[in-house]
Amino acid sequence: MMRAEFVPEWAKGIVWYQIFPERFWNGDRSNDPKLTDQRNAWPLDQDAPFEIHDWTAEWYLRQPYEQNNGLDMWQTLHRRRYGGDLQGIIDRLDYLEDLGVGAIYLNPVFDAPSEHKYDGASYHHIDPNFGPDPAGDRALMATEQPHDPATWVWTSADKLALKLIAELHKRGMRVIFDGVFNHMGLNSWVFRDVEKNQQASPVADWLKVESWRDEAAGTAFKYTGWFGYETLPELNQDENGLTAGPKGYVFAATERWLAPNGDVSAGIDGWRLDVAFCVEHPFWKDWRKHVKSIKPDAYLTAEIIRPIATTQPYLQGDEFDAVMNYNFAWAGAEWIIQHNNRITTAELDRQLHELIDEYPAGVAYVQQNLFGSHDSARIGTHIVNRSALDFRDWFVYHAASKPENNPLLDLRKPTDEERKLQKLFVLLQMTYVGAPMIYYGDEAGMWSANDPDDRQPMVWPELTFDAQTTAPDQTPFDAPQPVGFDHELHAFYKRMIQIHNDLPALKVGDFETLLVEEDVYGFVRRTEGQEVVVLLNRSDATQTVRVDGNFEDVLNGGMISAEMVTLSPLWGSILVRQ
Repeated sequence: MMRAEFVPEWAKGIVWYQIFPERFWNGDRSNDPKLTDQRNAWPLDQDAPFEIHDWTAEWYLRQPYEQNNGLDMWQTLHRRRYGGDLQGIIDRLDYLEDLGVGAIYLNPVFDAPSEHKYDGASYHHIDPNFGPDPAGDRALMATEQPHDPATWVWTSADKLALKLIAELHKRGMRVIFDGVFNHMGLNSWVFRDVEKNQQASPVADWLKVESWRDEAAGTAFKYTGWFGYETLPELNQDENGLTAGPKGYVFAATERWLAPNGDVSAGIDGWRLDVAFCVEHPFWKDWRKHVKSIKPDAYLTAEIIRPIATTQPYLQGDEFDAVMNYNFAWAGAEWIIQHNNRITTAELDRQLHELIDEYPAGVAYVQQNLFGSHDSARIGTHIVNRSALDFRDWFVYHAASKPENNPLLDLRKPTDEERKLQKLFVLLQMTYVGAPMIYYGDEAGMWSANDPDDRQPMVWPELTFDAQTTAPDQTPFDAPQPVGFDHELHAFYKRMIQIHNDLPALKVGDFETLLVEEDVYGFVRRTEGQEVVVLLNRSDATQTVRVDGNFEDVLNGGMISAEMVTLSPLWGSILVRQ
């Protein structure tokens, strides 16, 4: 007997858009962060000059306030703040709705001093600099006993987050928050209390403490930081995951955002779980029960950048609904983009079927099919460096895709020919089984190396940006690289999203292989009342394929009737059977 599906129906085939809030849009300049707001964020510098950075300034060029600041380029980039906030996201909802996005995933929005906010000070408050009254919010937060949810207040930033949720829901759009439940930051109320009061702290057992401060014994306060990062103290775990104290706090914060003041309609639609593999399985099983008891159709997706065999245990119906589907990215890149480790069409077909067959029913339809994210080079720069980067070898790739580790990385703007590879990947992404996810700005032509470069300010069409003329070592590029909104690429993304949204077969239809040739791949997506044939040509030469029946080519226009279909180089056809 086939097992019943456990994934939310609304998440099948929905188009996701990932937003890095500090870099999306500065909608309220009155709340811009000050230097003191990044205290305890790497690079832990409170002395060098600081200003809110010009949104349109050249990325690698040090601005006057950054010159001679005593910091290297990477410390300087991490120290920048651009003032992106929740009002900025609200201001740009028309853009997202026009693009055709159905749901957004927000990188962390909770109180934290860094630009990335994976060093949370709390899980129950939105960062005050994302809201309209940072000083007032911090005064309110100081009245709480953070370990007691009964004392929690709603700040102006918290209320603005609820407004954002409401505005999205009015447009029929969904939103999930990033949950970082493995570690917090040096500003976290947990760490500050433990650091101050040591064993006497009421939350002394919430952290992985290796030694306590004891002058008589000659020991210093030492704790475990995530992957050795001292700015990211880990929460305490045993074989069942988070221990009772932090577990209770996470459960309370989870409920607060799923059902603010008890109203599930006013809350977020689910969670993305950061470094989920760092927390033991029993915790996630208990947490899922908690989430589903509050909001049965909440969507839970996890960051698990591992092969299928490793992701399977998380996707059996008792933990997550989906993962950020890097396995799809690797397969697509190796067939379409890579020069090294290029796979055959037969191997692509095998891997795409595996991504469906190896999971319980329904899972493949809600997997977040992405290329990159805030943890990778953007697709344009990956294409430029496709002879040098192996996307599947994640730990090697993650370092090699950063200029600080790899000075040979080519940082130029992709050419029009290279953009054809990006478009072909998007053709596969928008027609294969799953929920396509776009990293903000990819649709607008942004390109960059990995973190921190992949977190540049969004290029908006009404703004004029300085060209990239300067390399990370401050030497000039061979030629200026123009920066700006790519209207043609944006129109392509919009058209592909529209096709995806308009054809139910591309969202919930079955998947069947039609054609496997050296450079041509064809498959059928079929649901009751609709059949869609997708043909992809990865070669630099025109290819022809015979199809039987009458079709409308919704990608290229025109009708096809039992004849040869001509596929342009690095292009395809999307055929709807009439």
